[in-house]
Amino acid sequence: MGLKRKNLVSATFAMSSMTDLIFLLLLFFVMASTMSSPNDIKINLPQAHANRNTKKVVAKVSIDNLGQYYVALGKEKPIKIDVNALEAYLESIQQQDSTMYVALHADEDIPYKEVVRVLDIANEHNMKLVIATKNVGKR
Repeated sequence: MGLKRKNLVSATFAMSSMTDLIFLLLLFFVMASTMSSPNDIKINLPQAHANRNTKKVVAKVSIDNLGQYYVALGKEKPIKIDVNALEAYLESIQQQDSTMYVALHADEDIPYKEVVRVLDIANEHNMKLVIATKNVGKR
């Protein structure tokens, strides 16, 4: 009588399909991370979609496209000021009110060093600085 033996089921797990899956996931994340931060990012500053205003703006510093500086207190009319006198002007306002904000309105076509100059003045004297942007609305 020919009895057939039962096939024994082994309790092993085939890892080949799991390694293929891990490799594909790794490849996906590497590709996705390089595409999310390309080397050439073309940005058009300054624009913002948020419409958030500060509650208290005491000093406004404006830089036009010719690099000329203007200052104003609150809602007063802006007056032209020399760049060398800007630091002394902001210090005098800060002595009157230590909780003041400086709003920087800079044209998008001016050199970045002009913006950094105002940022350095505000940083040296611990002033709160807000950079104003134009609202382009919701998309």
